[in-house]
Amino acid sequence: MITSETIAPRVAFGETLVELADRYPDLLLLDGDLANSTRADILNNARPDRFLEMGIAEQNLVGVAAGLATLGFVPWVSSFAAFIASRDLDQVRVVVAQPRLNVKLAGGYSGILTGSTGKTHQCVEDIAIFRAMPNMTVIAPADGVEVRAAMTALMEHDGPAYLRLTRDASPVITPRDRSFEIGRAYLLREGSDVTLISTGVQSVRTLEAADLLAAEGISAHVLHVPTLKPLDVDAIVAAAARTGAVVTAEDHSIIGGLGGAVAETLGEHRPTPLRRVGLRDVFGESAPNAPLLEKYGLTPRHVADAARDLLAGSRA
Repeated sequence: MITSETIAPRVAFGETLVELADRYPDLLLLDGDLANSTRADILNNARPDRFLEMGIAEQNLVGVAAGLATLGFVPWVSSFAAFIASRDLDQVRVVVAQPRLNVKLAGGYSGILTGSTGKTHQCVEDIAIFRAMPNMTVIAPADGVEVRAAMTALMEHDGPAYLRLTRDASPVITPRDRSFEIGRAYLLREGSDVTLISTGVQSVRTLEAADLLAAEGISAHVLHVPTLKPLDVDAIVAAAARTGAVVTAEDHSIIGGLGGAVAETLGEHRPTPLRRVGLRDVFGESAPNAPLLEKYGLTPRHVADAARDLLAGSRA
């Protein structure tokens, strides 16, 4: 259910860091000179002894985090997704993922809704990059409430992880009393005609698409997949089996992201008619949120259109 409450995931990130720092004395945050944007500055203001400013030096940022992990600390690395998934990627691969060190990578400003920063600061390939990296856990929460729950779960998870975070406030769809289980997908709405599978904040727009379809008499089954790796294969296969038609939706490239993961899963376990909603092998650009969602086909209407087209084709 979509509530009237809105939370900026980046604010939830900063506030949760403070909560976790009080519970875990081994938590440290390493910042890449973006704390006022990612809101890691909330931790710096409240617990400055847990905050390490590393400057604009992403490779060194990850190298220091790896060293701290070998000493028993749980370092969180905070920067923009565009930088974590590119500028420091060799270090992530060699000194974090290969030795399976307990480093948490927080990629803020993910997707195309990044406050008009433009294509250089947007990242629509990060899920694909980290999904393909051995030993890496990949999580994309739907809202601020799920950010908090996912971060709590990650502190108890031993191993490298990538947490995908968005910039702007968005409606809350996650029950506050629901714990987060890494590797589990969550059913948001039961339906019988078409399955909509989404991840991250796109799950809010996907629920809105289900409302549009319901007004036309189309019953949508909505599955939210916050953990892209390890993937909840059983839940995806079961959701596909329920309706026999699947639409995926994500603020990410359809190549290698959720759409790719679902296609791989269904191809192996239950071939099912599929449509993928997402960026179609393009970069984004600088613009306000609404025009970007419209141009790149991420609005609730676009998700609903994909469902209608899929159903029309399967019934022809």
